[in-house]
Amino acid sequence: MLPAMQLYNYFRSSASYRVRIALAHKGLPYDYHSVHLVHGEQNAPAFAAQVGDSLVPALDVGNGAAWLSQSMAIIEYLDEVHPTPSLLPGDALARARIRGLAQQVACDIHPLNNLRVLRWLVRQGGLSDDTKNQWYHHWVRQGLEAFEHSLALLATERQRLGLAPSTLCWGSALTLADCCLVPQIFNAQRFGVPLEGLPLTMAAYEAALALPAVQAAQPSACPDAQP
Repeated sequence: MLPAMQLYNYFRSSASYRVRIALAHKGLPYDYHSVHLVHGEQNAPAFAAQVGDSLVPALDVGNGAAWLSQSMAIIEYLDEVHPTPSLLPGDALARARIRGLAQQVACDIHPLNNLRVLRWLVRQGGLSDDTKNQWYHHWVRQGLEAFEHSLALLATERQRLGLAPSTLCWGSALTLADCCLVPQIFNAQRFGVPLEGLPLTMAAYEAALALPAVQAAQPSACPDAQP
C-alpha cells in the first residue's frame, strides 16, 4: 500500500481549499496538517526547510519522498498521476479554456487579496481597516466581473460549437476552474463583497458548492476550523 499523502494547509486559505476540493473529487486519502497562517506557523524552520516559499498548501506525496508547493501545480500533478475523474477534460482547446478561467482567479484576483498583502497594507502601508477593505472589495469585484464576462463569451462559444450549456464553469463536470472559483467566492462572501449582477459566476459557484466533494472540502469541515 502506498503511503498516505500529507497535506499542509490552513482551513481558510483559498489555495489550500482548491487542493482539498481536488483531493476530495478524486477520492484520494491524505493526512491533514494544519499550518496556522495568522499565527505564523508557515515560518517554522521545519516547514520552511521543505517548502521554498513557506506558503500553503504544500503536499508531501508520501513519506517525504517529494514535497510540492503552489496549488495549481499540486492539482495538475494530482490530475496527471490520478487522471480519473479528470479536472482538465476535453481537447487541448477545452483544457486551455479551463486553465484560463482558473488563472483569472489564481493569478489576477487572489494575489491582490492574499492575507500577507492585506497585512502589509495595514502594517507597513498605513491603511486603515476601512481602506484595506475598500481595496479588497475593489479588486475582487473587478476580477469577478471579468470572470463573468469570460463565462459569457465561453457560453457563446459553446453554443457555436454545438455543446450543451455549462452548469459549472466549463460543462457539467467539476474542473480546475471550479476548484479556483469556489474558494474565491467563499472569501468574497466572508468580506462582504457585493456579488449581485454575476449570474453565470454565481450559478457555477452554487452548482459546484452542491457537489459532495466541495462540501467535504469546505473550511467548516476542516479539523482546524474556527468561527
